Amino acid sequence: MTELRVVVEADGGSRGNPGPAGYGAVVLEEGTGQVLLERYASLGTTTNNVAEYSGLIAGLRAAAELGATRVDVRMDSKLVVEQMSGRWQIKNPGLRPLAAEAAKLVDGFTTVTFDWIPRERNKLADALANRAMDEAAGKKVPADTPAFESREPKAPKNWAPPSLDTATRLILVRHGETAMTSQGRYSGRGDVPLSEQGEAQAMAAAGRVAGISRDVAAVVSSPLLRCMRTAEFIAAELGNVKVTVLPELIECDFGDWEGLTFAEVRERWPDELDRWLDSTSVAPPGGESFQVVAKRVRGALATLQSAYPSGTVVVVSHVSPIKLILRDALAASDAFLHRLFLDAAGVSTMDMWPDGGIAVRSVNETAHLR
Repeated sequence: MTELRVVVEADGGSRGNPGPAGYGAVVLEEGTGQVLLERYASLGTTTNNVAEYSGLIAGLRAAAELGATRVDVRMDSKLVVEQMSGRWQIKNPGLRPLAAEAAKLVDGFTTVTFDWIPRERNKLADALANRAMDEAAGKKVPADTPAFESREPKAPKNWAPPSLDTATRLILVRHGETAMTSQGRYSGRGDVPLSEQGEAQAMAAAGRVAGISRDVAAVVSSPLLRCMRTAEFIAAELGNVKVTVLPELIECDFGDWEGLTFAEVRERWPDELDRWLDSTSVAPPGGESFQVVAKRVRGALATLQSAYPSGTVVVVSHVSPIKLILRDALAASDAFLHRLFLDAAGVSTMDMWPDGGIAVRSVNETAHLR
């Protein structure tokens, strides 16, 4: 029996919170992104969170109707994603029945995963939710009008980010140079140490991190030696901060391409390389896709935000995880991954708020390396 793997994108909103509310959900075929089913409806007067859970339930029901076996749920509601993943408690009694209903639907599939995505990458479901609210308010929307064209203009955005009192600041540091780095070779799970140049770069990065903030709550690192050593220099510079290993921060597994240059891969796997460059869902032979890396990295960030809701955390990792973090933070397309260059021991800084707000403050700082 052929398995049907789908992506469910769901959203909900309330104009007033509580206020007139609606939800939207779309089921996409995994890989192709073809829209298989859409669901949207108004909910009367209720809250954003109720509307978001309603969108999730509608999306799961639609996936079940199609006979899907594996479902990847993507939502821009951090609350719903974290609660359904079991990482956050459901403190609001009004949401517990909805969460229970969603959990019952989840049990009907072979596998269900939950991933947070930025609002800009959840446009289809968001547009359907807004369409439901528009129609309930009596606004005429032609039947053949795409949902994303029926939204009302959003309120003006504020240039000033919220208070840092409730923000988790992440200082993202790529590890220092290794022999593989200097030779331009794919370096994934191979546990290569820093070169002499890499050690000097790591020490310089430690000074830059201390210049950003000495009030650091934690230093977390990929388990590989090149990151651990870089993190140790940073912890020593800060003083009284220990390094904690976070396995989810490990580099992408490049499989059969490990240790090879781009030219060598192009010569031996030209078709596979083109497919990999074209889609984040494609993995190198024997390796993992960027979609898989993104899932585990998002889980790591959610863990850090929960553990340090108003502190600064230094994250020492690799090119792929840091690029994926910045792609999501900037609500960028996958093309961003091929246009951003991250130097060895480069430093980037961003803030995250509990409501999903993000402010990127710097990307790939390298002045400390000169």
